[in-house]
Amino acid sequence: MTDKPSNGAVVLVGCGRLGSAILEGWLATGAVPPADLIILTPSEKPAAEAARGLGAAINPPREALTRARAVVLAVKPANWRDALGPLLESVPAGAVIVSVMAGVRADDIAAMAGRRVARAMPTTGVAQARGVAALWSADGEAREAARGLFAPIAEVVDLDREALMDAATAVAGSAPAFIHAFVQALARAGEAQGLAPDAAGRLARGALRSAGAAAGTGEPLDALIARIASPGGTTRAGLDAMAAAGDLERAAGAAVEAAVARARTLSG
Repeated sequence: MTDKPSNGAVVLVGCGRLGSAILEGWLATGAVPPADLIILTPSEKPAAEAARGLGAAINPPREALTRARAVVLAVKPANWRDALGPLLESVPAGAVIVSVMAGVRADDIAAMAGRRVARAMPTTGVAQARGVAALWSADGEAREAARGLFAPIAEVVDLDREALMDAATAVAGSAPAFIHAFVQALARAGEAQGLAPDAAGRLARGALRSAGAAAGTGEPLDALIARIASPGGTTRAGLDAMAAAGDLERAAGAAVEAAVARARTLSG
């Protein structure tokens, strides 16, 4: 990790699952020097305590916020007004607000904050600097400020309309849990075929790791499937069975549709 000259503080508001993952990624990569981190959290969190040990400020006096260059909102969508409102007297007018909350429109944040706003939706893989993050802002400087925070810990995918953020949340932000659920189902199917539970679980997790490694090459998904599914082989038989039943497409469609619908109700 290399030291970087300070150009202002980054304020992380909220250190739950996603906030902690973002923080862990920043600490692991040095994307934000710990001395430039201000973390506001109502309860003790392991990631925040690790950051404190490296020099980050946890719940400092409000005057510390006067050096903020960015405020990352990682609170529950229904609570964002209560979390942001008290900070605005101290946060400089030129600071950028970066929301990682599902369902909260940038215009609503900007109307309250009176500052430039960007929205990002990262996956928790940012903790290992292996995430993906959808990014949108109507303001070019705000977009680039957000990109600077997330590019070191995620593949950044720019969206051309804010309305697409809910779909991006479902396809990326929520999807790792969908994928884990499918792997869990595979393990249970292996058990049904006689594998011991431990063996089935380890094999299914190993398959997930293998798939993740292949996905990292950037090859088209069709090509990745074709590399494994030889004509007449076992993989092709399984794929054909899923296609014939239509269950995979229906499950994926239902999961994404439900996640999008829920995202649109979260801001309170």
